[in-house]
Amino acid sequence: MLSVRDLEAGYASRQVLHGVSLDVAPGQLVAVLGPNGAGKTTLIRALTGRVLPRRGQVTWQGRDLLRLSPRARARLLAVIPQNPVWPPDFTVAQAVLMGRTAYMPWWGQARPEDWQHVRRALAAVGLQAMAHRPLAALSGGERQRVWIARALAQDAPVLLFDEPTTHLDWRYQLAMLDLARAQAHRHGRAVLVVLHDLNQAAWFADQIVLLQQGRVVAAGPPRQVLTPERIAQVYGVVVEVLPYPDRPVFVPTAWDATWVPEAGPEPRASSHEATGG
Repeated sequence: MLSVRDLEAGYASRQVLHGVSLDVAPGQLVAVLGPNGAGKTTLIRALTGRVLPRRGQVTWQGRDLLRLSPRARARLLAVIPQNPVWPPDFTVAQAVLMGRTAYMPWWGQARPEDWQHVRRALAAVGLQAMAHRPLAALSGGERQRVWIARALAQDAPVLLFDEPTTHLDWRYQLAMLDLARAQAHRHGRAVLVVLHDLNQAAWFADQIVLLQQGRVVAAGPPRQVLTPERIAQVYGVVVEVLPYPDRPVFVPTAWDATWVPEAGPEPRASSHEATGG
């Protein structure tokens, strides 16, 4: 199990995370939600060691991830960041091969099994036909899928997705979240996904962790966490919950738009007006 206990982290004199605790079991997809500035990306960076926690523990099956070398940590934990930076002259296959770095010998020679992982990862994201295409020739959404393939090639038991649907159209958003869920349910990985879309989180996640101002305000199954009252409290949005089997569907009906001139929900037409009566 990926276990986070009393995690505190931030930047310079600004603390962002305050005593964050959560668990992600093998075979489980946990979605992290929260408004902008809640600390979602900082959480991902703290889990990977990019931001050094000031306090707390991050363990996988009892092993302290933050005390491991980068190479050892990469064998246990793979991350898909928001805005990856790529060497512009790399091909798709070369970029995905970077996910095998932690397994290669010190002289960096790829083995047949490394290329096998690359091919499997490219097939998982539907990019096998683009293996030899330069990254510079790809769209933003295609490059995002390359980075996901790189993480899959890493073959780590823990996957961290930081807003993986960024730059993807609706079809590929759903496909990528389906892929993330399959990595948990079919392959037994512990999957943590940062999302903004409440409906996508409710549909794909087994558990939800809701952050506000760097603190966990609720954690549990989607129906338990994403109540209209809590959504209004955390997001400042009034929602209606539509009945749907197993998962809630949220429709915003009112929100605070005072910071945007002439913004806000359009007034609803009455049934009499809508029918022209």
